[in-house]
Amino acid sequence: MSQILECVPNFSEGRNPAVIKQITDAISAVSGVKLLDVDPGKSTNRTVVTIVGSPDAVIEAAFQGIKKAAEVIDMSKHEGTHPRMGATDVCPLIPIAGISEEEAVKYAHKLAKRVGEELSIPVYLYEKAAQDPKRQNLATIRAGEYEGFEQKILLPEWKPDYGPARFHAKAGQTVIGVRDFLVAYNINLNTQSIRRANSVAFDIREKGRIKTEDGKPTGKPMKDAEGKPVREPGTCPSVKAIGWYVEEYGIAQVSANLTNINITPVHVAFEAARDSANARGMRVTGSELVGLIPKQALLDAGYYYLAKQGLSQGVSEETLVQIAIKSLGLDELGPFDPQKKVIEYQLEAGSDKKLVQMNLREFANLTASDAPAPGGGSVSALVGAVGVALGTMVTNLSANKRGWEDRLDEFNPWGKKGQALKDQLLLLVDEDTAAFDKVMESFRLPRKTEEEKAARKEAIQTATLYAAEVPLRIAKTAGEAYPLLQAMADIGNPNSITDAGVGALCVHAAIQGAILNVRINIESLDLETKKQELYAICDRLVADSDIMHREVLAQVERVMKKG
Repeated sequence: MSQILECVPNFSEGRNPAVIKQITDAISAVSGVKLLDVDPGKSTNRTVVTIVGSPDAVIEAAFQGIKKAAEVIDMSKHEGTHPRMGATDVCPLIPIAGISEEEAVKYAHKLAKRVGEELSIPVYLYEKAAQDPKRQNLATIRAGEYEGFEQKILLPEWKPDYGPARFHAKAGQTVIGVRDFLVAYNINLNTQSIRRANSVAFDIREKGRIKTEDGKPTGKPMKDAEGKPVREPGTCPSVKAIGWYVEEYGIAQVSANLTNINITPVHVAFEAARDSANARGMRVTGSELVGLIPKQALLDAGYYYLAKQGLSQGVSEETLVQIAIKSLGLDELGPFDPQKKVIEYQLEAGSDKKLVQMNLREFANLTASDAPAPGGGSVSALVGAVGVALGTMVTNLSANKRGWEDRLDEFNPWGKKGQALKDQLLLLVDEDTAAFDKVMESFRLPRKTEEEKAARKEAIQTATLYAAEVPLRIAKTAGEAYPLLQAMADIGNPNSITDAGVGALCVHAAIQGAILNVRINIESLDLETKKQELYAICDRLVADSDIMHREVLAQVERVMKKG
């Protein structure tokens, strides 16, 4: 999929599973979209749905969801703790891959126009899609909520961007727009007081609180020269937050929207809330994620808490995610399954079982069978990954060695580098087999007409070139591990020095094996210039590897002799 658009519609129903299912069924029925998450809340009486897919498919699915919500939700009877103005309260589009913000805005207008014209629902555009700067902020549009819109919509300044300028008693009004990836994140407190939860929310949110002349919350508001209230900003930019009480959990929470996690990451907001709560005699007990989160947000949190513990950061992705879950208390209110809550894992879900998901015996048995793949390329990638893993192990044993605590910063970069290379090589285990499958597919193309023969020949050449480029990437990626292995042989924990040596042998074998696969594939290429270029690269990679793995082994021998 060259373009991926995400849509996160918020529907004003969180208590009736049958109603929610009707909406999600209407969305799922659209081809080309994947329903990633359905997150209902009883107290808020609101369900956050996350879908991804090609832009046109996502827009169609969003429309069908809005249409069904208008049919099955009656806003005149709706109650909930979350501010709302319509059956589909807000419907943001988020560019994920291959689509620009400007293109996403065009899709937002397309969806809004259709909702307004076909469903007669008033629609307002917000954030990046806003036509009026005063409507960029969702809270500004939603002020007065559903009940207040009966009069608000009659005001000239609140004429909808699309749809009729009249109150829709059953479906309410809808807000559609384009925004950055937003993390909806609730922080749990050991109190039931909304007022105390709000005090923490005001401490951390970007807009903070209004200053008072005596410094007390109940004091007279301070005003500037223009008579406007003077605000004391909170500690976390790009964070919106309020306090509320959640009856189903029996606790108060700080409900936060992190609108730019590059500016304020999840763990930074969590720690800011913890500091505020502690200062006010409360305690943060955990947190809750509403909807999905990018994987990097959890990895960054994992790195942060490892650093606080004074431990090596050269650990696996899975370990980082688990550390983040436990440190942030994401599993306090219920199980937290990263396969269901991390957007990248959700996109991968449902695909065929990968080679790297097999256990060692399954992989070895399949390789030993009469199946042509996995073959030498996949095995080379796996051997390279194991070699890098050995070097990375030495970084961790060195970083966590008693008495070497002051050398943590020396080993952390090497550990992170090793984990990244290992993960790249593991991806290439499956990529090499996929490249082989493409070659086989090209040979099965029809060849009855001259046109078909020409197309088949071109497809074979393209697939064969790709089948050569993948093992070439394996060799290049494996070669990037030599500086790590050499460093661990030089400065690593001497008790693990032989592991660096075995790692070098594995990497050398991976490079030689991958190059054999490059050469066998380029033999059948018609592009003579390209063939010669690839041969030269192969020769250099093998020659360099021969030198480098011997240097690592020589250093290992020197350290071993020193005893």
